[in-house]
This record gives sequence, C-alpha cells and structure tokens, in this order.
Amino acid sequence: MVDAHQTFVIVGGGLAGAKAAETLRSEGFTGRVILICDERDHPYERPPLSKGYLLGKDERDSVFVHEPAWYAKAHIELHLGQPAVHLDPEARTVRLGDGTLIAYDKLLLATGAEPRRLDIPGTGLAGVHHLRRLAHAERLRGVLASLGRDNGHLVIAGAGWIGLEVAAAARSYGAEVTVVEAAPTPLHHVLGPELGGLFTDLHGEHGVRFHFGARFTEIVGQDGMVLAVRTDDGEEHLAHDVLAAIGAAPRTALAAQAGLALADPAAGGGVAVDAGMRTSDPYIYAAGDVAAADHPLLDARVRVEHWANALNGGPAAARAMLGQEVSYDRIPYFFSDQYDVGLEYSGYAPPGSYDQVVCRGDVGKREFIAFWLAEGRVLAGMNVNVWDVAGPVQQLIRSGQPLDADALADPQVPLDSLLP
Repeated sequence: MVDAHQTFVIVGGGLAGAKAAETLRSEGFTGRVILICDERDHPYERPPLSKGYLLGKDERDSVFVHEPAWYAKAHIELHLGQPAVHLDPEARTVRLGDGTLIAYDKLLLATGAEPRRLDIPGTGLAGVHHLRRLAHAERLRGVLASLGRDNGHLVIAGAGWIGLEVAAAARSYGAEVTVVEAAPTPLHHVLGPELGGLFTDLHGEHGVRFHFGARFTEIVGQDGMVLAVRTDDGEEHLAHDVLAAIGAAPRTALAAQAGLALADPAAGGGVAVDAGMRTSDPYIYAAGDVAAADHPLLDARVRVEHWANALNGGPAAARAMLGQEVSYDRIPYFFSDQYDVGLEYSGYAPPGSYDQVVCRGDVGKREFIAFWLAEGRVLAGMNVNVWDVAGPVQQLIRSGQPLDADALADPQVPLDSLLP
C-alpha cells in the first residue's frame, strides 16, 4: 500500500512521463504527482512531428497526450518551461531552473533524448534545423512550404527514419531534396544491406537525390543564410536549408550528476535500469528514450527510442514505483510512413546479430514481410504494406524457436501455423 501522503515526481514531459502520471492515478495512487517539463507545451507525442503534423494533415492540438484540462482534473501538478537542473538522491530533492526545490519519495526520470549536433562550420546559420520538439516541427513545416513554393533545396544529413520521413514530407511540398549519408544505403544500421536499397529506390522514384559514402564538412552561408553544403569527398550541394538528422543522444546529464549508473555509451548509453525500470538508486526509476533496460527476453541491455517504448515503458515504471512486480519485456516496435509505403518493425536485430534475411510476399511491389534470423530463430520482422501481422510476428520472436526458412517465406503458410 502506497502512503497517500507520498510525493512522486516525474522529470520529463514527453509521452513516457505523461503516461506514467496517468497510470499512477488509474492504479489508485492518491499522493502528490508532480510532472516537470522543460518545454512550455503540455506533453505531446513525437511521431506526428515527422509525419502527419509536418505534412500539414494534422492540427497542432492532435499531438498532445491529454487535453490541458486533464492534468488539473487528475490532480497532476505541472511545472512547464522549467528544467530540472540538480538531483540530490541523498536528500531526495530535485531543483528547478528557477530555484524551486521539490522533495520526492520516488522519482521517475523520463528526460528523453536530444538530437545529435553537427560539429562543423556553419551550424549557427539560420537555415540549419533539427527535428525533436514541437517548436522544431512548427518551424520546419513553414520552411518546407516555403521551399516548395520557391523551388528551394533542402539538404539532409542522415538517411535514418527521421531523415527519410522529412525527405518524403519535403517532396510532398515540392521542395528539392538531397540526402547525404555516410553508409552505402539508407537505414543501413537498422535494415542492413539487404533491404536498405528498397528506400533508395522508393525515394528516388519521388525525386530525392542521395549522396552515399560522404559526410558534411561545412555549411556555407552568407549574411546568416545557407547557400550550400560541402562534403568530405569534395562535393558541394546547393542548399537553402539543412536538416541534421544524425540520430539522438539520451539526456543523461541529470542522472550522471546524481551519480546514477549509466549504460555503456558505445552500446547506446542511457540510464541503466533493471527489468523493473529501477535505477541504481532504489528511489529513482527511468523510462522512455533515456532508459537502457535489462530486457528479460532479448537477454541484453537495450535502449529504445521509439514511440511504443514510451507509451508502454512509462506505465511500467509507474507500476514499479507503486510496488508492483514489473518485468518489462515488450518487443521493441516502431512504425513509419513514407509516400504510399507504411511499415511496422518489431524486434531487435543489430548488425552482426543475424545470419539470414527471409522475405515473404512481393518485395518489388513493396508488399511483403521481412524476417531477420539467427540460426533459424526470428530476431526481428518488418511488414511493409501488409497489415494485421505485427502480433504474429512478435509471437514468432517471443517463441525463440528455430523455424523452417522456406515455410517462413511462403505466403501460403499462415504465420500462426509456424508458432510452436
């Protein structure tokens, strides 16, 4: 039984933090719940920032996790626009940027991640953008519309999910797009060489130009405006705006200052937590993009930056804070929409972990399911324009059983029939 006089503090106003607050109330916690967010906006979801909202299809209000009035009704105390600047585990206090000191009985770190920055000349020019926050998406949405009207050029550093989704959005506005990527294909470290080329072809058909095997060395400008991008192979690309989409880094500064155990930066970093979302301090938990969790099923410490992890990880951490037995073993999952291609990816298959890729369906028509296998076991699956199969795919991953690759590739063999 949790004392009704206790105070639970959540640092981080994203989806993980908002869903944790919601879960504390839905599970019956009657103590104080304080949600600290360094942004002035109420907690919102991030996928629309590179999808529907950026495309102009969704309204701004659609991105918010709850209506603003919900927090007052649920008795959630909000500190918006106030960063947490100091965490004292011994005193169990957190200090905000304005000097406010808040005492807690338990605390959840849901500080998320921040975009990695280009460390080259020219990044201070007005036309250099990142996409992580709602304010970024608002600005970029206007930029893409302007580029489309003026036949302007957007150059993107990075052919990961964000880079590709923004490329698709930019083309929908009519902007010219060039993507510079150090790897030989888009999404090379996620999909491997086997399927990365699929996205080269998809975007090429829509007019996107790729420049592989190269990195930015300088953003050239004049009077504060972007004129071009130079790469390390001596090329120069006309640019009116630039997007840095080279990944995200977990926001661990507060945890590090407090002396909490961190995960190996070479393996993705983050705040180290066990399967119950507990950090090295018994009164502090972590969830969402910042948490590097011991995954019971994958037998690895995994940090997942995707929407589903925040959606489910925040509530898991909240239940653990309430003293419930928690073993967070959700299969990593994300989705993407680019032009007329929609996909879902489930599982965990980092480079070097698999020995075979099996596809069922028509890869040429972009209607198929791909499976990444290790000794016949399914590590991950991606369904492209094939729907209602994410459940069976995740069940195959959970089974951990070797499967017949020919049966896996045969669309006539129901996936359910392959389950042990």
